[in-house]
Amino acid sequence: MSQTSPTEPDEPLLERLRPQDTRLDHYIDRYAARAHGMTASAIRALFAVANRPEVVSLAGGMPNITDLPLDVVGSVLNDLVLNDGRRAMQYGSGQGEPAIREAICDVMRLENISAHPDDVMVSVGSQQGLDLLTRIFCNPGDVVLCEAPSYVGALGVFRSYQCEVVHVAMDEQGLNPSALADALRALRRAGRTVKFLYTIPNHHNPAGVTQSLDRRLELLQLCERADLLIVEDNPYGLLGFDGDPIPALRSVNEHHVIYLGSFSKTFAPGFRVGWVLAPHAVREKLVLAQEAATLCPPVFSQFAVAAYLANHDWRGQIKVFREMYRERRDAMIAGLTSHMPAGTTWTYPEGGFFVWLTLPPGIDSHAMLPRAVTARVAYVPGTAFYADGFGSRHMRLSYCFPTPERIIEGTRRLGEVLEYEARMLEIFGTAVEPESGRLALGPREAPGPDQP
Repeated sequence: MSQTSPTEPDEPLLERLRPQDTRLDHYIDRYAARAHGMTASAIRALFAVANRPEVVSLAGGMPNITDLPLDVVGSVLNDLVLNDGRRAMQYGSGQGEPAIREAICDVMRLENISAHPDDVMVSVGSQQGLDLLTRIFCNPGDVVLCEAPSYVGALGVFRSYQCEVVHVAMDEQGLNPSALADALRALRRAGRTVKFLYTIPNHHNPAGVTQSLDRRLELLQLCERADLLIVEDNPYGLLGFDGDPIPALRSVNEHHVIYLGSFSKTFAPGFRVGWVLAPHAVREKLVLAQEAATLCPPVFSQFAVAAYLANHDWRGQIKVFREMYRERRDAMIAGLTSHMPAGTTWTYPEGGFFVWLTLPPGIDSHAMLPRAVTARVAYVPGTAFYADGFGSRHMRLSYCFPTPERIIEGTRRLGEVLEYEARMLEIFGTAVEPESGRLALGPREAPGPDQP
């Protein structure tokens, strides 16, 4: 008969005495420090609600590919599999396939960019290109300059690499070079390391504005004097509604500008094909980072996009998309003009997908969102587009996906919610302090009660 030692308690007692971990994530202490800065995108978090059929979603930036000729695409893919499937479904180069890199150079010529295929690296959308650029350039604590507001996906990338984002003011002409000069002086006096300026000069996400040519030239001169690298993100450059595209920053200065492009908005996002155009030495580092991350970008997608560009009138297709988005832009502006309460302002986009709305003082777009969803309309609060807590008086509205009729209905529902918020504000007062240090983007304004 065995006896339990008096110094060794039995197993059930040990279990009772062992500290119990009540955390939902048992690995919380094991993550790298950078993982704690990773947060869910405010836009992605809205998808589950915004995609309900009864909700008019003015939140997402999902391209509308209804007018994409699927019969043409299907034929291209069928031929690709039958005639070249064994190559298209293999591993490929970390830099990307030669055929798609040559086609990318043809696309960039529409914005006056002269480039060699050897200086192009294919990425999994321009999002991955930005991630790889940040990986090879930025150490924890480095500063990245961004427009105020800025693309939420870029802010997520910079946060994940433990960069500090410093916002630079913009207005209806885009990023303000004087504000950039002030920011650079202040940061360098403080001894901070500034790695690059991230900017979307064409049809800005989320602000909807386009940087003027004069501003672009002034910005390039400033960055050249300061030896500041520019990362130019240009997914909407070919989706302008009037006239020819303004020359890209990269077309004027190839030494201080790294260019990000994508087929997600001008063809289809599901193929996930983007690119980085960079000086030769930078491109070599990017390829090494790409190989470490994915071995190679998706080869089948590259072959598919290259075949589409070679066998279809893609320039004509872009014109079709432009007209479709122009119609939706016009519906958005008409709806806002009819339904927004006095004191509301908004930008007037000349292309792209977005309008930036500035609310009357005291109304908080983030706090209002649950009430808007209850009223069956969704948007993205402005706070998603700032790294420093600003944006509560703003929201991003997207017109790219809903039909014009749905857009009008969505602005009507949003207007009713804002009218209710304004009445509550009048009764109970405001708990929201007006934001300072930010230029209000909004040349268009809702009429007052005594105005037509």
